[in-house]
Amino acid sequence: MKKVTKIAEAANTKVKLKKIRVAAYCRVSTDSDAQLESLEAQKTHYETYITSRDDWEFAGLYYDEGITGTKKDKRPELMRLIGDCKAGRIDFIVTKSISRFSRNTTDCLELVRKLLDLNIPIFFEKENINTGSMESELFLAILSGMAESESVSISENSKWSIQKRFENGTFKCSYPPYGYDWDGEQMVINPEQAAVVKEIFAALLSGKGTHAIADDLNRRGVSSKRGGRWTATTIRGMLSNEKYVGDCLFQKTYSDSQFVRHNNHGEQTQYMVTDHHEPIISREDFEAARIFISQRASEKGVTKGTDKYQNRYAFSGKIICGECGDTFKRRIHSCTDHKYIAWCCNTHIKDKDRCHMLFVRDDALKQSFTTMLNKLIFSHRQILKPYLESLKTSSSDDSLHRIQQIQTLLAQNTEKRETLTMLMTQGIIDPVLYSQETNELLSQADSFRDEIEALKNEVSGDVNKVTETTALIHFAEKSAMLQGFDKDLFDRYVKRIIVHSRNDIRFELKCGLTLRERK
Repeated sequence: MKKVTKIAEAANTKVKLKKIRVAAYCRVSTDSDAQLESLEAQKTHYETYITSRDDWEFAGLYYDEGITGTKKDKRPELMRLIGDCKAGRIDFIVTKSISRFSRNTTDCLELVRKLLDLNIPIFFEKENINTGSMESELFLAILSGMAESESVSISENSKWSIQKRFENGTFKCSYPPYGYDWDGEQMVINPEQAAVVKEIFAALLSGKGTHAIADDLNRRGVSSKRGGRWTATTIRGMLSNEKYVGDCLFQKTYSDSQFVRHNNHGEQTQYMVTDHHEPIISREDFEAARIFISQRASEKGVTKGTDKYQNRYAFSGKIICGECGDTFKRRIHSCTDHKYIAWCCNTHIKDKDRCHMLFVRDDALKQSFTTMLNKLIFSHRQILKPYLESLKTSSSDDSLHRIQQIQTLLAQNTEKRETLTMLMTQGIIDPVLYSQETNELLSQADSFRDEIEALKNEVSGDVNKVTETTALIHFAEKSAMLQGFDKDLFDRYVKRIIVHSRNDIRFELKCGLTLRERK
């Protein structure tokens, strides 16, 4: 008899499908009560929308309040959303519209592509676009471009309104400097802070430096405007701030077409309103402080509008860390019986774990330069003259020929775009096809221009190297051995110094050579 094994009937179990982790992003452009109510409504909508689906799992709500949508790096919650996506916590994103997500075309496409690389689609409700099922980015590019144009229009209208208020003197300075508060209508003096402002001006006029003033305030525990530490830069900014005499200079900064803020050095009209509010400092003391600072700057070789230290020390801004790439800072080091000057990596000063580069003594750098230049004087026939010949034989004819070719291609590109425009205006081709083809041609034209610029820099660089090498040869032929460091010679021939260690210092010369000094 055959033995039969009975198998129990399998339990009727359902396979549990993995739910999609869905996050929502929303934004309001101002912090008004109405807009914040809109934000609350969006939050409620998305919580209900996501949790109502059996195949979705609510992965969080990300929202920015009172922030414009033109630049992604100004929205912390959007950046946190991207970070969580990279960390693998999110599978899908839902947002109201393209304009809520980004009004900058470049940022929008960049974010979409970055998320698609992580296999995370975005669903734009208003436009009904799911980036996970798109065959092309054209439609998204067009719509995000429209959103950007809308943002530019809003920005321009806002700028016009502000401009008119600048002109008629009705603009409100709602973020006052240290020493003032905003009462909702105007700047009013903060008595406690105003006393500190007066103290700062008095200390300067008594001969105290800005570093010493800042150190004294920090030692006493006096809080700055943002509750942080005082710095010499903060003090100097206060000493030159016209608001302390009751005036207001409007449009010290401006935003360009890419919404990047710049200091206004005459690019835009500025507006001075005198007696705008109650002063803290008299005009006499303010002017005396300005003259005092100017005199101090002149004594130290500081020229307004230039790099502060370039005319003061030979090595300022020219020493580069071979480990982290940061610049070196001049410092005074003290021993038991003497002081000496040293140059230290800025990153190492701030965090020794991020960069391990040790300081280099000023006299060691000067000695290394003197030794390097003396070696060059002694052996210029073996080093400089062959180098000069190699520069001359590396002809730039090929580069010039390529530039001519690209210029021809660029002209053809322009003709094609003009033809497309004519065909579209006549209704011969579809606007969508026109946009697609035009975008490709514009991208191609940008590539052509970049290549031409690179080739021009290459040709120009070769010419400059020949000139610099020739000048260095003439110097080496006529010069005697140096007995010590010469700042003028360093400025004339050295582009920068790369410090790999105290015993490995490399001089990048303007002629293109890099010479190494070892101890």
